[in-house]
Amino acid sequence: MSNFAALKKSSGSLDRLSKEIEKLNSPTTEKSGDDRFWQPEVDKSGNGMAIIRFLPVSEADGDEGLPWIRVFNHGFKGPGGKWYIENSLTTLNQKDPVSEYNTYLWNASTDDNSPQRKQARTQKRRLTYISNIFIVSDSKNPENEGKVFLYRYGKKIFDKISEAMHPPFDDEGRSADHPKYNPTNAFNPFDLWNGANLKLRIRQVDGYRNYDMSVFDAPSPLSGDDSKLEAIWKKQYSLKEFLDPKNFKSYDELKSKLNSVLELDDVPVKSVKPKPDVFESAAKRQSVSSQDFEMDDDDEDLKAFKALADD
Repeated sequence: MSNFAALKKSSGSLDRLSKEIEKLNSPTTEKSGDDRFWQPEVDKSGNGMAIIRFLPVSEADGDEGLPWIRVFNHGFKGPGGKWYIENSLTTLNQKDPVSEYNTYLWNASTDDNSPQRKQARTQKRRLTYISNIFIVSDSKNPENEGKVFLYRYGKKIFDKISEAMHPPFDDEGRSADHPKYNPTNAFNPFDLWNGANLKLRIRQVDGYRNYDMSVFDAPSPLSGDDSKLEAIWKKQYSLKEFLDPKNFKSYDELKSKLNSVLELDDVPVKSVKPKPDVFESAAKRQSVSSQDFEMDDDDEDLKAFKALADD
């Protein structure tokens, strides 16, 4: 919103954000050391808790902005030990050499256990979201409480946001008019007045951070004082910079680095459909596009990748 009064007037509205959620659900990175970003701290067992509040579109991003942005990136090691850590041009809806090469590898075989498909899986793109948040409670670092940060999170947290805006019916309450969600209980998690705090509950599961037990509280104002809410809103960061093309290398630069990391003269990018066995199922014969290689787990190891890459 371009001004705070307009923001309050639109409080409780789900229309625009709900449509954006529907688009993302339809079938179809931050810099190291950036102190604008917050991440929850965990104990030695990998467990942790915090309470955060997602914030609305920033003043800087204006009426056409969204309270989140999506960034795709890749992080993998080549046979010689070099790392490929780069933002994917698919973030900008452009061709990306890794996605194209993964498509080539996947479609070069019909065996899910083949070396080509295994390599394609290890080189999948990673999906992250970035939003502004307000720290309600951070017991490990109480000095963060009451402050605005940027937060990078994965698909599992975004799914909880999506479910808040499109809560499913119970089986017995499913409606023919609304077969997918129950609008009665829907709320906008990014709303200062009608949103809700998110209780982040982190566990270590199979070596990765797991957020399945995280839940939203009942909707309530972040504060009863509009002057305090406006002050919080004005402290938000613009998200546009993370989609600035200057933060992405060109296609040729990325392809050159990919060749170096994988120790190839020139990575092939043309998709090849293998000749299927006559007894093979149709599902196994199906080829894929570059958009199918997406990490949907919510692990937090991108920083570790970058640290290794910088060694």
